[in-house]
Amino acid sequence: MNISFTKQQEKYIQEQVASGEYQNNSEVIRDALRLHTIYREKVIRDLRAEIEKAWDAPISNKTVKDIIAEKNLQK
Repeated sequence: MNISFTKQQEKYIQEQVASGEYQNNSEVIRDALRLHTIYREKVIRDLRAEIEKAWDAPISNKTVKDIIAEKNLQK
């Protein structure tokens, strides 16, 4: 497998190894992939929970424009 990194990513990987927390570049990448997997699973779980809430919610008379306007007011 051949993987390309940006200069910034290479620098980050090198800094992590230099910190002593990781023995080599591969450990940094494996940890990053592990954390990415955890993050993705959480995002999917959260999205599914929101979809379930929406399915179970009462029908709204609001239009999409109404909802967007309300969200913009909350900012």
